[in-house]
Order: sequence, then structure tokens, then C-alpha cells
Amino acid sequence: MRKAAHIVSMDTRDIRFPTSRELDGSDAMNPDPDYSASYVILRADDGTEGHGFAFTIGRGNDVQTAAIRALASHVIGKDADDVGALYREMTHDSQLRWLGPEKGVMHMAISAVVNALWDLRAKREGKPLWLLLGELSPEELVELVDFRYLSDALTPEEALTILRTAEPGRRQRIDHLKAHGYPAYTTSPGWLGYDDDKLRRLCQEALDDGFTQIKLKVGADLDDDRRRMRIAREVCGPGFPIAIDANQRWDVGSAIEWVRALAEFDPWWVEEPTSPDDVLGHAAIARGIAPVKVATGEHVQNRVVFKQLLQAGGLSYLQLDAARVGGVNENIAILLLAAKFGVPVCPHAGGVGLCELVQHLAMFDFVAVSGSMEGRVIEYVDHLHEHFTDPVVISKGNYTAPVAPGFGAAIRPESIAEFTFPDGPAWRSA
Repeated sequence: MRKAAHIVSMDTRDIRFPTSRELDGSDAMNPDPDYSASYVILRADDGTEGHGFAFTIGRGNDVQTAAIRALASHVIGKDADDVGALYREMTHDSQLRWLGPEKGVMHMAISAVVNALWDLRAKREGKPLWLLLGELSPEELVELVDFRYLSDALTPEEALTILRTAEPGRRQRIDHLKAHGYPAYTTSPGWLGYDDDKLRRLCQEALDDGFTQIKLKVGADLDDDRRRMRIAREVCGPGFPIAIDANQRWDVGSAIEWVRALAEFDPWWVEEPTSPDDVLGHAAIARGIAPVKVATGEHVQNRVVFKQLLQAGGLSYLQLDAARVGGVNENIAILLLAAKFGVPVCPHAGGVGLCELVQHLAMFDFVAVSGSMEGRVIEYVDHLHEHFTDPVVISKGNYTAPVAPGFGAAIRPESIAEFTFPDGPAWRSA
């Protein structure tokens, strides 16, 4: 039996990468992002560390980091393996809940700490997180979920049934992941700040690299979007999946009109067509643009809004985010909701470190929840992976299954030193 360990310290860092200089990550709502991580390191008394972060795009990263720091008393001195209890302690804290409840800066801070706890636990067990979760029993997984506010759509008994149904094929699916990985799509060609020649070149590179889907940012100018979609369609050919992403740019009516104006280019889905809080708006858009599908999730703030989107028929692809909701535990609940409603999960990964994290969640879903890859792909963005100690590996358009213990969140010490804001060399020189 493994010896118990307790958290003895928490360190935080405000880390920012100046991606706005090359317009990497630019879209209709975020023209000049500096991809950033409000970063946390938890240290246990056995010498192990757990790393986590909340993703932001620059200004305000200091506020997010302060929110993480405010959670120190909830974890220091506590059992490092008791992630379920610590998740509930943080999300149920009455004073912290007043700042949400369960949304916004405080909830993202909880996500960073919960994810760091899972990183620590996986390292202590010597397994990548996807495998650790995939080998837990259905009963252990259900115990990790907070079913409050969900029971009208998903009960613990229904969750157990979903997990038990998937249990017989787990070992074969684990072996499949180790041999073949998990399908990816790439957003790298599609940033709005890129010129037409760069768009054309990156679309061709995506095809050459084996990706079977790409995504383009849209929503700033319709004529510009039509020209860019035409270029992408010419390069990729008819029938090739080209998704579009509006990043919340439109009202309901304008979303329907805009997507219809792009329909001749056969968009695979439209992502975030309106406010992430507008459940009924998403449902109206879904009806208004059919057969084009709606995808959303990267800014959906908690499991309750996901529940309502599924109940209302407001999305056809669920794009969970590893760092937006309350960490691994809440994402397990969201994966179970998606399985209950029969909606494929295609995780969001546009941002520093998100590819490293969400691959674990998608692979766990395949192994232990949905048992399927049908209609499922993980977003891939070719930015900033070199700063991580265990970066993603893409082979022939697929994520290679991670083998290193942990959640993949650890940033290299030299990168932390270089890009800590505002005193790191990368920012002093600016």
C-alpha cells in the first residue's frame, strides 16, 4: 500500500507568453492575445509535486493568480490523494461560492488547484492521468462527481450504468490508444491575423501532416470570411471538414444570417456563435442553421450550463475545457452528461498547455465513459509546447497517448523564469 502524503506548500506564478507579437491566437473577439498561465505548484511531504494552471490571455492574469493563492488553506496540510474531498471542500466553501457561485475567476482557480492535485496523484501512482482515471472502478468515478443540480438530467445510478456498460472493453481501448493515439484537428491555419498566403500554406501543411479536419476563425468581416473559406476549401477540397469559430461574436439573428452566408463552403460546425451563457440562443441558432452543427464549451462556466445546453438541443459537439470549469472532477460529470445525451465530446485546446491537459480527458472518455471515437477529435494548436516538460506528441494527425506519469501540466523551470510577468527577461526586454 502506498504511503500517504500531505501537501506542505503552494507556489504560484504569473506566466505570460507574448503571442500577440505574431498574432498567434487572434480571432474576432480577441485580436491581440498574450497566452498566459496562472500557475500553481503543490508540494507534498514525500518530495512529489503537482502542477496546474488557469489559462488566460494576458491582462488579469495577476488577478487569476491571486485567486489561486487564496485557496492555499484548503489544501496545505491535507491528504494529497483525497482529491474528491478537497474538490468538494473548495466548491462548497460558502464564502468562496459567493464570488461565483461555481463560475468565473474563483472557479477557474479551483480548477487549477484540483488539476494540480490530480497531477500529483498520478505522479505518485506512476501513471499518466488518462490511464489512472481509466482504471478506476465505476463506483470510484461516481464518487468523484458532484451531482447537485444535475439529478434532473443525470442521477448517480444512471452514471454508474454508463460506466459499467463501458467497463468490459476498457483494456482493448487502452491498447488501441497506446498503439494508434487519438484523432486531432488543427486550428493553426485559421487565426484571423494571418494573411492569405499563410492561410493557404498552413492548410496544405495540415493536409500533409495527416490532419482530417481544420478550423478557421470567423466573425470580423463577412466578405473576408468568405474569401478565407474559399481559399481553405480550394486547398482542402470538397467534403474535407472545415469548422468555423466565431468566439461569441454574434447575436442570435446575425449568427444565423452569417452562417447561412457561409453555407456554400460546407462548414463542419460553427463554434461559439453567441454568448456562452445563452442556452436558448444556442438552441435557436442550431435550428436556424441546420444542417450545419453547433459546437460550444470552452467558455461554458460549469456543469449546469452544459446540462441545459444538452437538454435544449443547443449543441451537437461538446467542447469541454480542462481549465475553465472546476477541474477534472467536474469534467468527469460533463463527460457523463454528454454520454447520457449521446453528444460527442471534442475538447477545446486553443491556448497554452490546454493540448497537454485535454488529451487526458478525451482518452479517459474513450476508455471508460463513451467507449467511442466516432465523431470525436481533439483540437490541436501548434504553439508553446516546447515550454512543457511533457509536451504533446502528434503523429500522422493523431495525439500519441502520453506515457509519463501526471497530467502534463508542468512548465519547464527555465520557461517559468523567462516568462514570469513582469520581471522575467521576456517582459523586461519588451
